[in-house]
Amino acid sequence: MPSSPPDSSDSPTPSAMPSSSEPRAGAVEQAAAPRLVWRPNALLFLATVASCFYTFRAEEGASPTATTDAMQYTGALLGILLTHEFGHYIAARIHKVDASLPFFIPLPLLSPFGTMGAVIRMRSVIPTRRALLDIGASGPLAGLAVAIPLYAWGIAHSHLVALDGSQGMELGGSLLVRALDSVFGPAVPEGMDVMVSPVAYAGWAGMFVTMINLLPLGQLDGGHIAYSLFGPRQNQIARWVHRSMLAFFFVGLASFTLRDVRAGFGLYHLGRNVNNALFWLALFEAMAVLGALSSPTGGDTLGLRTRGFGVLGLALLAAALRDRSSLLLWGAWFVGLGVLIAMEARWGALRSESRLLDHPPTGAQPLSRLRAVVAIVTLAFFVLLFMPTPLSL
Repeated sequence: MPSSPPDSSDSPTPSAMPSSSEPRAGAVEQAAAPRLVWRPNALLFLATVASCFYTFRAEEGASPTATTDAMQYTGALLGILLTHEFGHYIAARIHKVDASLPFFIPLPLLSPFGTMGAVIRMRSVIPTRRALLDIGASGPLAGLAVAIPLYAWGIAHSHLVALDGSQGMELGGSLLVRALDSVFGPAVPEGMDVMVSPVAYAGWAGMFVTMINLLPLGQLDGGHIAYSLFGPRQNQIARWVHRSMLAFFFVGLASFTLRDVRAGFGLYHLGRNVNNALFWLALFEAMAVLGALSSPTGGDTLGLRTRGFGVLGLALLAAALRDRSSLLLWGAWFVGLGVLIAMEARWGALRSESRLLDHPPTGAQPLSRLRAVVAIVTLAFFVLLFMPTPLSL
């Protein structure tokens, strides 16, 4: 995911640029390409390799093939992520945009994948919509070119297991995932389920990460692509996309609860239902945090610490209460949720004047017809990859 500078307001005006008739000492050296810094990136990459391997190995338990499976998963997932990030990096170099090598983010155990992906820092302003599209779309398209065939191969080599009533993690389905399952996956008879192979799990994770990156808001890949297509109108679209995440949380929770009520369980599984819908609430706050970090003038006064403590506290409490059906405890949880939303409405991302997720301006020249088609097709992948409930227990 490339991250651009907030704006170009710190760039000197043309009158302040050094005159070509008065060269400064060392001008030739300054004009040279910046020195490539790679050691921190390499160390973070190696840490992410270890994190992904350890996380998968720990979840696999005492299986005799756990080590081999963890190696397959780690190699497949990092192959997808590397291809994605270097798609951005190569496109940035082609357009002469100063970009860092990818910084991978290890997150053992706390993330079900062992990583939070990677980011590339854009150290200069992306000058045109054409460059913005090329840099934004190259990562998702390159990553999917690896993730889709890996998932197809992995699901074809998955095996069936008998349903025994035990609870496990269920991977969400999207239109693309279901299509690949129907073509390459095994037929699933009554009373059986598919135990996905490590490579299929890595391919699914790659598509899931791409889905998030293609959300058309802020400085996510989808935000870059949508801004290159729509220009400043994208900022209003981004605000509605961001708020729709709260709607997905409440609609998902309501649908799970209504299903249980119709089945005669009442609110007995309320804790499980909250946890299954919690992804969208957490993503809403995560996008607000990213917006505050990349847009310090966005008019937000809620603060990163308040958001962090609020959503982390709700997530940890929901996990602790997952198997509890106490209406008193869950009533307190929803009061806390109401306070967080009220603060967002008063000081944060739900204010009508919030500019947290505005995209930095770039050139006004619209895309060519061919590049507009590329932008539309890339954003259409978000629809194909969308998972209403990415993970459930």
